[in-house]
Amino acid sequence: MLIGTILRAKGSDVTTVPPEATVRELLARLAEHNIGAVVVSSDGTTITGIVSERDVVRHLHEHGAGVLDGPVSAIMTAEVRTVGLGDRVDELRKMMTTHRVRHMPVVEDGRLVGIVSIGDVVKSAIEELETEKASLVDYLHR
Repeated sequence: MLIGTILRAKGSDVTTVPPEATVRELLARLAEHNIGAVVVSSDGTTITGIVSERDVVRHLHEHGAGVLDGPVSAIMTAEVRTVGLGDRVDELRKMMTTHRVRHMPVVEDGRLVGIVSIGDVVKSAIEELETEKASLVDYLHR
């Protein structure tokens, strides 16, 4: 299965925040959309970074509540791993496991076109297994 297949099923909406947004604004966006990470982008198409709930928790622990009024750029991950629409989901699964990331932006022609979470990857694996099971059951009953 390809990354593009996942995006066609779930949609390509990506929640972004500008680098100068406060961490407090970031938390409101995460809660509003019920998501665990957002892409940091000034224009919604280029990637400046990515920031997750884990980033917020770690920085709160290290630096205290003052982090909440600081910019997202201070806590984001600037070196963002990305995937393309034509990349394989099994390779993405390995990459997410190896690098311990739960959200991966999808880029096509240098532009942000979606985001895939570990939940999306697990869901696609379950769907593949169910399809394979149905095929095997059908084969056995012929």
